[in-house]
Amino acid sequence: MQVLPEGRLAYGMQLPVQSQSTIYAEPWEAGAGPADLVEIARAADRSGFAYLASCDHVAIPRRLAGAMSTIWYDPVATLSYLAGVTERVRLLSHVAIVGLRHPLVTAKQYATLDHLSQGRLILGVGAGHVQEEFEAVGADFERRGTVLDETIDALRAALGADEFPVHHGKLYDFEGLGQRPRPAQERVPVWVGGSSPAAVRRAALRGDGWLPQGDPRDRLPGQIARLKRLRAEAGIEDPVTVGAITEPLYVGAPGWDVGRRTLHGAPEALAESLRAYRAMGVHQIQVRFRCRGRTELIDQITAFGAEVAPHLD
Repeated sequence: MQVLPEGRLAYGMQLPVQSQSTIYAEPWEAGAGPADLVEIARAADRSGFAYLASCDHVAIPRRLAGAMSTIWYDPVATLSYLAGVTERVRLLSHVAIVGLRHPLVTAKQYATLDHLSQGRLILGVGAGHVQEEFEAVGADFERRGTVLDETIDALRAALGADEFPVHHGKLYDFEGLGQRPRPAQERVPVWVGGSSPAAVRRAALRGDGWLPQGDPRDRLPGQIARLKRLRAEAGIEDPVTVGAITEPLYVGAPGWDVGRRTLHGAPEALAESLRAYRAMGVHQIQVRFRCRGRTELIDQITAFGAEVAPHLD
């Protein structure tokens, strides 16, 4: 299922502010809030970004709070809020830890989001990794992969066209229970996150797209080949949207230390580097810009859309 423009390398972004892991958050985000998110979302909408993404964690244990922080906005609330101030950009949960909730609860939330946004949802799902989080809500951490597999199947039914969806599985069983509003889309795209062998297999067999988690460039071709092989062996002919998370970016010549891993320079040079992802078989790239504040980030978003994006194809 292809929901992005065909024949070109699409680009989207994980929103700042809404998740503040020390791995990627910039210092200014600690004091930012709703007004910043609105202006950033509007800039991405104007600049041709394919999607805005928001993460999902219910609660962070004290042992991980130093690295992960405890700032994790709820993705449904965040994306719904931003749906009202944008027009065309898609809204991606990257990723929803759907095993923390009953599929009917998840379906109610995301069907409403798709309805309110007039069909802009992309449901990104993942297994999760924080044991205490699962235990706190009574979810099964040890079997989270198995739970996720069936949850995807259950969500396919619950987010389908039927007002009274049907699913009879080993973990979840429902029939004769109506949910409206229905999603605006005839079929909500499901992108599966993760780079483990199990996650790649899940994406191949159950997903409309794959969201790798930090695979470096040299590892991606092998992962993509395996994804396509598994899909072909299963007889699945529908197209799958392959993603990649790029290195940090800075459009132009930075006048400050953006880090040695950051790609920076003239728009044409950045585009040439990013086109390598398309040559690997990637359909969409998720970009993250180094910046020292909202104004600089919006300038980067605008420059990328106007000066880099035209050279991606």
